Amino acid sequence: MVPDRIEREILIDAPPDRVWAVVTEPEHVGRWFGDSAEIDLRPGGEATLTWEEHGSVRARVERVEPPHLFSFRWARPVGAEPREGNSTLVEFRLTAEGESTRLHVVESGFQELDRSEEEKAEYAEENTQGWKLELEDLREYVSALVR
Repeated sequence: MVPDRIEREILIDAPPDRVWAVVTEPEHVGRWFGDSAEIDLRPGGEATLTWEEHGSVRARVERVEPPHLFSFRWARPVGAEPREGNSTLVEFRLTAEGESTRLHVVESGFQELDRSEEEKAEYAEENTQGWKLELEDLREYVSALVR
């Protein structure tokens, strides 16, 4: 069975405003999440996330509530415009914990994709592994900024 959501949570040794910048500002996002990023940071704004070996993924900003919630909808296949049936929703929730930030990431909507069950399962598995790697890259990137 295809999971409908992926959830990951990490604790980052930096305050929420610093983590917010790293999660939402293109110059930071392009350093830990792919190779480059363009983000129009407003609900309805367009975003493009580029990985040199995979191509560019288009996204649409859904919610911007600094410094606690940022979400976007991104599409497959590479280059497609996000719409119902080809996109999943990614939500970043930031919560202060002392001097640190707990970052909770949820990607949902895999079951609603217009794809075969096998393709949905493969997409969910790829992203499950991808979030493990990307969030560790995010933690390392923030750590290097704080030093």
